Amino acid sequence: MPISISSKGQMVIPARIRKKYRIEARSKVELVDTGKEIVIIPLPKEPFKSSRGILRGVTTKDLIRLRREERRREMPS
Repeated sequence: MPISISSKGQMVIPARIRKKYRIEARSKVELVDTGKEIVIIPLPKEPFKSSRGILRGVTTKDLIRLRREERRREMPS
C-alpha cells in the first residue's frame, strides 16, 4: 500500500490500518530500522497494563531454549 511523504517528512497512515491497529490521534509508534526495511510498531497507551500476563505459561526452560535457538540463527554460516 504506497503512501506519500510530505515535504516535512510526514506520512498519513491509511484509515483502514489505523483502525486495525487502534492507532488514534496522539498515539505513539516506534520505527524500527532492520537494515532492509522500516517497521512501524504501534505502542500501547499503557505499556505496563498491556504486558501483564504476557509470559503466563512460559517457563525458564522455554526462555533458555528460545535464546539458544536465536543464538544459532545469529551465528554466521
